Amino acid sequence: MNNKIKVLVVDDSSLFRQALMQHLSSQPGIEVIGYAINAYDAKQKIPQLKPDVLTLDVEMPGLNGIEFLKQLLPTNPLPVVLVSSLNLSVFDALSAGAVDFVRKPDMTVRNSKDTFFEALTVKVMTAAKAKVRISQPNTAAPNSPAPTSVPTPAGAQAGAPAGAARPRTAAQGSARPMPFPSLSRNVLDSTIIGLGASTGGTEATLEVLKRLPGNIPGIVITQHMPEGFTEMYAQRLNRICNMEVREAKNGDVIHPGLALIAPGAKQMEVVRSGRNYIVQCRPGAKVSGHCPSVDVLFNSIAANVAINKVGIIMTGMGRDGADGLLKMRQSGAFTIGQDKDSCVVYGMPMVAYNIGAVCTQASCENISNVLMNHLKGVK
Repeated sequence: MNNKIKVLVVDDSSLFRQALMQHLSSQPGIEVIGYAINAYDAKQKIPQLKPDVLTLDVEMPGLNGIEFLKQLLPTNPLPVVLVSSLNLSVFDALSAGAVDFVRKPDMTVRNSKDTFFEALTVKVMTAAKAKVRISQPNTAAPNSPAPTSVPTPAGAQAGAPAGAARPRTAAQGSARPMPFPSLSRNVLDSTIIGLGASTGGTEATLEVLKRLPGNIPGIVITQHMPEGFTEMYAQRLNRICNMEVREAKNGDVIHPGLALIAPGAKQMEVVRSGRNYIVQCRPGAKVSGHCPSVDVLFNSIAANVAINKVGIIMTGMGRDGADGLLKMRQSGAFTIGQDKDSCVVYGMPMVAYNIGAVCTQASCENISNVLMNHLKGVK
């Protein structure tokens, strides 16, 4: 029985297409079942070949990748991994339902090529297990019951709560932002929020941030994303969200109304500097398989932040961030995990849940309400 992941490669460049097919065919567990030279060709071949995963060039002549996804996914929800140059259109394609993306390499540079193929293989394997999210109109009722959480179990401050009581899942129905409450100056100045995400996280993080008020306490975010894309992603969020969002730079001060995105290829930590908390962004080795790493961010918050802190872990493959979130909870943080039903990949939040790092679970659409209800109760 053939249990290999069947991949259809869609790219208009014959040389690049051949390189993709050759590499993927050499990987255990992957079978390239064909290729398409453009979106029209792909639409004809998908029903015949029945692939498990598509790799898709975003910029193609004729029907581009974004319009292709909008036509394909509502009736044929296949996991799609985008292969893209440094271009804003990748975020439109992710919004249309693509699972993940990988940046096109300079094929003349060996390290660039090797890094690309390594990332592509991982993302194809991940996509095969992912839940395809199709954007739908917001139809949820505005008056949903308030979310609930579990108190920190005894011993969570000093010991690993792996056997602690499991969190209750927060109410699922709320998909509209609650009215923006008036948070006290003390809460705004004495709280730092950390958020980490991976596969599916670009849209999930946006879903949370766009529902929060502009005067939210300072937020620091690590999203697994290549260098270059993090700046464009921050600019996109800044256009949509109520707070200011920007790519972090070394020494940036964390303050209310600001969300800082960890720059690609750099590790971001939170440290104390006089009366302020700032971010340090430096090149570094991969931690938990990633640079930037959610564990690096969360560990630094647990170790260095003495004021109120909140940790949020969202969709993604693997366990990056789970151990760091546990340390945050042990240090007194309130922690939220995205629930299984709303995750594209229930990996990172699942591990965090299983080791007792999560105070409460909530759907992607309801995390903002859980967070705001918590902040309203902060003294």
